Amino acid sequence: MPKCVAIFAVMLALAPFSALAQPPSTAPSTFTAIDVPFAGASNTRANGINARGDIVGRYEDSTGAHGFLLSQGTFSTVVVPGSGANDEEGPVRGINTRGDIVGHFFDNAGGEHGFLLSQGTFTQIDFPGATATEARGISDSEEIVGSYLDGAGVRHGFLLSGGAFTTIDFPGAANTRARGINAGGDIVGEYDPSVHGFLLSSGVFTAIDFPGADITQARGINNEGQIVGSYQVGKVPHGFLLSAGDFVTIDVPFAGALGTQARGINARGNIVGAYADSSGDHGFLATR
Repeated sequence: MPKCVAIFAVMLALAPFSALAQPPSTAPSTFTAIDVPFAGASNTRANGINARGDIVGRYEDSTGAHGFLLSQGTFSTVVVPGSGANDEEGPVRGINTRGDIVGHFFDNAGGEHGFLLSQGTFTQIDFPGATATEARGISDSEEIVGSYLDGAGVRHGFLLSGGAFTTIDFPGAANTRARGINAGGDIVGEYDPSVHGFLLSSGVFTAIDFPGADITQARGINNEGQIVGSYQVGKVPHGFLLSAGDFVTIDVPFAGALGTQARGINARGNIVGAYADSSGDHGFLATR
């Protein structure tokens, strides 16, 4: 990745929601719980899934939070060189079809950085001049999205493409986070105050709000333009799928589940995320 980068301002328009060309919404019918099986592991969350079905996420043990990769039925820990303590959601956020992984980590001095893991090589990602950087999603076109904090403590989204950073700010928002990107360059994320999701497609921002929800977060988008995320009514989180202009609620059917978050979707429409019960957090895979 080139060390010299250019920074561009994004000047974009708002538009009412209009769906991309997408398959119709179909609720997933089969749910599988995902729990990292290592000794002492707890609080698993699945954050991303690629077209091959590889899943990335986080888990905890007595030493803190760690990233994991689940590929062809085998779990492995993703170790980030130079990392100290990780945040509560863990360092690994997204994976593309090539198997490239992105995320973020805290160094021993408490500084937060993004990273790319590609073919066994780690590259640190820092937005120029930022006080903290998070990488959240990576496309099959090798474009990376995430967010950064500026010197005033304001959070902005970013796109890293061809070695150049672009700032992403939802017009009029106090803070913006970019969370997912597909091969066509469509980006999803959220902005606040009063958290709303957004889609950025062909230079146009579209707000995403689940009907009747207090909070909506858009977290993932596949190459077909289907979007997943979570919404809250009161304090209870639910997952959602947005496809062809229609919302479908995603709640895991497991006994004792207290809430569901959808976090990633692949080209087949398989969805990963997390749910909570009295024992803590668990990941899930939802298929049709």
